[in-house]
Amino acid sequence: MRAPMAVAAAGLGAATLLYLRDPHRAGAYGFCPFHVLTGWWCPGCGGLRAVNDLTHGDLIGSLSSNVLILPLVLVLAVAWMRWLRRRWGGVDDRMIVLGRSATIAILVLSAVFTVVRNTPWGAVLAPT
Repeated sequence: MRAPMAVAAAGLGAATLLYLRDPHRAGAYGFCPFHVLTGWWCPGCGGLRAVNDLTHGDLIGSLSSNVLILPLVLVLAVAWMRWLRRRWGGVDDRMIVLGRSATIAILVLSAVFTVVRNTPWGAVLAPT
């Protein structure tokens, strides 16, 4: 049970930090190297602001910062709970194991999201 508890502690610690230190302030956590080098928003840009908004209960603000973060947080929470249940039952495995198809799907989704959010017609997906 050590590994699931360590992951939970790390996640709660990160969420607490993001709750206490507002990433909406410019430079609060540095900068995105991808954005600095290319001028494009990467798939993770706005993610810290989205988690900060979630910790304050602002779902709409979270979605406007990065629409992928809320579903990602939900998937990770469910995966963690399932992992905890398996560990409780004596199965010694990892939290998430992605197969080839899932990995390709995530990479394609990330690439499409990056391109769309950096076009004029997809600007609504750019972080605010």
